[in-house]
Order: sequence, then C-alpha cells, then structure tokens
Amino acid sequence: MDTPIKRKIFIVDDDKFLLSMYSIKFQKEGFDVVVAVDGNDALTKLREGLVPDVIILDIVMPVMDGLELLQKIRDEHLVQESVIIILSNQGQSSDIEKAKQLGVEGYIVKATTIPSEVLAEVKKVLARHNK
Repeated sequence: MDTPIKRKIFIVDDDKFLLSMYSIKFQKEGFDVVVAVDGNDALTKLREGLVPDVIILDIVMPVMDGLELLQKIRDEHLVQESVIIILSNQGQSSDIEKAKQLGVEGYIVKATTIPSEVLAEVKKVLARHNK
C-alpha cells in the first residue's frame, strides 16, 4: 500500500493563537506544518530552502506585511511552485487586487471563514494544482 505524500504547509501570521489553531487543524489532516510569526521570519526560512506546497499568508503583520513579503518572494524567485493563499482580515478590494497581481491562488477573509472552510479551500486549491 502506498503511503500518501505529506504535503507541507507554511503558515505566516503574527497571531500566535491562530498559528496554533491552524497548525493543529492541518496536522490532523496529515499536513507537515511550518510556521513563521512575521514576514522577516518567513523570508529567512524561504531563503534557507523551505519549499512548501502551500503558503497561507496574513497581510497585517509587524516588521514586514504579507504583501511586502509576497513581493519579495516574487522578486527573488523563491518557491515558484508553491501555492500562495492570503488569509487576512483585510477585505478591501485594493488588497485583494494587489494580492492577485502578485499571483495568489486564493484570498480568504478570516472574519467570515471558519477553520474547516480554510482547510477545504486549501485542499481545493491543491487539487487544482495536483499537489
């Protein structure tokens, strides 16, 4: 019997409660979870060779916000095969448009989404990419 390949998810959010909650949720679904608490922490891990299947990225964070991080990821050609999904309370059309211009695969507003819906969206996006 083939063992399913563990998919790696990288969650970047400054809210430690949410990081913990989503880490547990995704681990229970068989994901290998890596977390970062801000954009600098995330960028360091990516530059050191972390290549996740999917990145869940918050926008509002100290030091470097999620859109700034996303721009650096694109500029430095990091993790080009990773699927990136924004998970943020920022629901303004300008933020959504900028994220789409930077090539995100999904945009989820935290305040209107429960964790199981986030998990379902991640699985749906991964299925579209055959990951």
